[in-house]
Amino acid sequence: MGRDGAENPECGERLLEELLAQAHAAPPMDLPALVNRCAEAYGLGEVVIYLTDLQQRRLVSLTEGVATLDIDTSIAGWCYRTVSLRMEDVETGVLCLWLPVVDGSERLGVLGVRTRSVDALRLRRCRILTQVVAMAITSKRAYSDSFVRKARAERMQLPAEMLRAFLAPRTIGNTHVVSTAVLEPAYEIGGDAFDHSLTQSTLHAAILDAMGHDLASGLTTSVALAGCRNARRAGAGLLDLVETIDQALGQWLPDKYCTGILTQLDLATGVFSWCNCGHPPPLLIRDGRVVDGALERTPQPPMGLPARFSTEPRAVHEITLEPGDRVLFYTDGVTEARTAGGGEFGIDRFTDSIILATAAGELAAETLRRLIHSILDSGENDLRDDATMLLIEWWAPSTRPEPRRG
Repeated sequence: MGRDGAENPECGERLLEELLAQAHAAPPMDLPALVNRCAEAYGLGEVVIYLTDLQQRRLVSLTEGVATLDIDTSIAGWCYRTVSLRMEDVETGVLCLWLPVVDGSERLGVLGVRTRSVDALRLRRCRILTQVVAMAITSKRAYSDSFVRKARAERMQLPAEMLRAFLAPRTIGNTHVVSTAVLEPAYEIGGDAFDHSLTQSTLHAAILDAMGHDLASGLTTSVALAGCRNARRAGAGLLDLVETIDQALGQWLPDKYCTGILTQLDLATGVFSWCNCGHPPPLLIRDGRVVDGALERTPQPPMGLPARFSTEPRAVHEITLEPGDRVLFYTDGVTEARTAGGGEFGIDRFTDSIILATAAGELAAETLRRLIHSILDSGENDLRDDATMLLIEWWAPSTRPEPRRG
């Protein structure tokens, strides 16, 4: 790559074509050098790629020897938290542009670009570099350990390793809906999991919690996840989907069971359908408050039990969401987490935190990131059980406002 792309748009397009081709072919950890060669040809300075760590507390550089950055206190972290461009003076005559690296709706990290001046063309090329980085990371992280190692601060326990291999991306979405989730303890989860998937018309989402906290628990949840996806991909409705999981657990793991909530959301109408199998009821957040009892229904048995002990049919419930509504699912490890004083975090404190975050206009993914950290940091960082949350936010077509920044 030469330097002729700095002012010539035609050469800039050729450089982009070369960058895309090389990014697909290059090993993962060659990406920083490749992006910097393109940045130089574009007339930009040094570029540093940062990825978020597993717990979304730090931004870790892909370039060796570059210090990690704190997400809650740094300008780069502000860019990550709000998914917004940020600029700062780093030395005399040199600016640093911070751009969010995003795969669809999932926040991957940030890109730091040093430059001596900013105009429309340079800013456009910074955004192009960021998009290429996001695509390259997404395409390579599924089969390479390099990015995974960067994201981990400690060794992961085997049950957690098994479960995380089955998990969907942390956040998915489009212009009508966002579904986002967090799990803790990040390196020691045993039986909690989530799943979500989008079609043109429907969001499918689930939260699961298997009995116990060991490798067998992780296996139970993995079978439930596989059954969920197998039935869903065959076009099954919610009742058939739950029945598939019931039968799979009854056949292959007859001594195990799994609580959970399985859902479907019609993106055009906001009709939300769910089946609750022995799980804490989800919360409906509307107009900055939790609507008491909105999603509470008669409890049903956990998945895996009806195959042996019950002949009662499962029930599917429906409610129509309003634009801007949020539905929050959680496992009991969230409300049973211990505070520093020894008491439980509790449902009241939990809902208060959600209300405050919603009122502040935070992005759904940022709401969960801050909430799970407040739970962890309120005690001795030692959860009694897995703590998992999944949050869905829905907007009817043409009703979604611009998100607030900062």
